[in-house]
Amino acid sequence: MAQIHPTAIVEDGAVLGEDVVIGPYAHIGKDVVIGDGTSVRQGAIVDGHTTIGSQCQIFPYALIGMKTQDLKYKEGSVSFVEIGDRTVIREFATGHLGTADGEKTVIGSDCLFMAYCHAAHGCILGNHVICSNSVQLAGDVHLQDYAIVGGCAASHQFCTVGCHAMVGGMSKIRQDFPPYMLGDMVDGALKVIGPNVVGLTRRGFPRDVLQALKEAHRFLYRDGLNRTQALDRVENDIEQFDEIKRLVAFYRNSTRGVC
Repeated sequence: MAQIHPTAIVEDGAVLGEDVVIGPYAHIGKDVVIGDGTSVRQGAIVDGHTTIGSQCQIFPYALIGMKTQDLKYKEGSVSFVEIGDRTVIREFATGHLGTADGEKTVIGSDCLFMAYCHAAHGCILGNHVICSNSVQLAGDVHLQDYAIVGGCAASHQFCTVGCHAMVGGMSKIRQDFPPYMLGDMVDGALKVIGPNVVGLTRRGFPRDVLQALKEAHRFLYRDGLNRTQALDRVENDIEQFDEIKRLVAFYRNSTRGVC
């Protein structure tokens, strides 16, 4: 029941769900699985061992599931791309396969991956993530649920942006960025400005949680404490909402250091 334009190429073996639309000159590889109601528009390429969920939109000339650019890749390795449901991949965006056997590059459900964005091998994007135009994610970057990354920002490999965080456009992400916080470039470096109050309010976070996050930010960034002292104050002097516990765990578990 898929609608396939006569000029499109769908290789034998590809699995298309109901009401899938394949536009003109699109190319679907033999190991691709596409869920119900998803559209792949003009000139887009979906290849490799790629699974796309239902009700997604792949816009013209996007490229999903091609071989990684990682020089460690060995020909014949089998790696994957997985995209959740209702995710939008805009024009000329790219998402590459993993490097090692079994490695996955994942973009979750209800994400918006805007034009010219790039997700390299092993990137993991949670649900409801937004990457504005030309965001560039190096290998094994992790964007947690509801993270937003502004246009033309770039992330070094292995960095994590925490849940509900917002990183401003043109940022250089060289270390992990904490959840619930707002960041921007200051004097050539990405700085934590404070809690992402506007975003958190829009998502219904209660006022007492926002106040607790403001206090945590003060201990961590404004009171002149070292990181150990600041985290001890956050754990002992602030009500332990789940968000505060998650914030502390993010700092304690970071391997790259936190902005």
